[in-house]
Amino acid sequence: MVLLHGSSLVAQALALLGPRADSRAYTAQTVSAISTLQGWYDEADGLWNGTGWWNSANLLTTLADFALLDGDDATRLGLTAIMANTYAAAQGSGSQQTAVKVVDSTGLVRSSYVRTAVEVEAMPGSSSSLVAVHDTFSGFINNFYDDEGWWTLALIHAFDATNRTDYLVSAESIFADLHRGVSTDVCGGGIWWSKDHTYKNAIANELYLAAAASLANRVAGAAARVKYRDIAVGQWAWFRHSGMINAQGTVNDGLVIHENGSCSNNGATVWSYNQGVVLGGLVELHRALGGADLSLLPAAVAIARAGIDALSANGILHESCESGGGDCGSDGPTFKGVFLRNLHYLSQAGLSSRDRDYFRAYILQNADSIWLNDRDTTTNELGLVWSGPVSANGGPNTATHGSAVDCLVAAVAVV
Repeated sequence: MVLLHGSSLVAQALALLGPRADSRAYTAQTVSAISTLQGWYDEADGLWNGTGWWNSANLLTTLADFALLDGDDATRLGLTAIMANTYAAAQGSGSQQTAVKVVDSTGLVRSSYVRTAVEVEAMPGSSSSLVAVHDTFSGFINNFYDDEGWWTLALIHAFDATNRTDYLVSAESIFADLHRGVSTDVCGGGIWWSKDHTYKNAIANELYLAAAASLANRVAGAAARVKYRDIAVGQWAWFRHSGMINAQGTVNDGLVIHENGSCSNNGATVWSYNQGVVLGGLVELHRALGGADLSLLPAAVAIARAGIDALSANGILHESCESGGGDCGSDGPTFKGVFLRNLHYLSQAGLSSRDRDYFRAYILQNADSIWLNDRDTTTNELGLVWSGPVSANGGPNTATHGSAVDCLVAAVAVV
């Protein structure tokens, strides 16, 4: 594909949807990138070295999504075995980890999952009042509802790729704990970020929506499906009126809790993943309702377009923490892949040809830029800044590479 620039993305989208978009090339690139990703995989604990607990859940989701798209290459890559090993081994790894999360002044969550106790004061951004610590945890349950949401979705996607019902059963079990985080006396609803009940943020609530709607489309039994569907309906009704969606149509990081229990938008950074997970949640809810609510997909399209407008430069997605060689921490590098992943789900949800082609062109343009401008040709590793250079912001690591792989998988899906 030829790279688009700025506003020309809309005008040229249709022109690019021809033979130049070669599905074989995108597949080959993705297979190559997944092979490189697996160099970080730790078979002993089922996680990926160099990144965190929740990031590994996202990597599992990425691999499951690729397995759904390309069973033959997934078999050659051994992805079914990877999913099985992560499911078995990761559940035991929490007993050896201390989880610490700090929300800094921009709303960036900085997570640390280490095998020995840590000093919270040593964490970047630890001056924030939003600090939570959890010494060891069991299975996929810990102190952080966002972590639980990521693993719920990861196991749902692993179920989709393998049809192993134990994955779905475990996803329901995690969701049951996630559901306990709902509180109506503060902000009128929604779930807490952590079990310390200090913050209600976008990502935890979007994950709760997406998980409930996804379970509604997969569990056996009409009563169970209705239960999850109704949770998702109620959660979306709360979220869209919570104040987190701002006047520009993008989603800020969370809410300020006032003394009387009311809440308002905290004005924190517009991160790409907060524009992303909600898209997948609305796609799943649209499906769970049999398409009866005609407002859901237009709402998702509006958020997606607003996110692209706010976070793109010359048609390439950027995070604000990338600017000037800034610090995106260990969490921020995963965000953009989450957005592209969910944009791919939305693009295949029966949209108008105008919206579908616009999102498809955007996904392919970002995938092209990653491969051309943000790849270390010696190591095949993919960096943080998708427009390049690959050396920017410290160069590639597990999280930057995995996020870029998410975009490549999205390209395989839509090409």
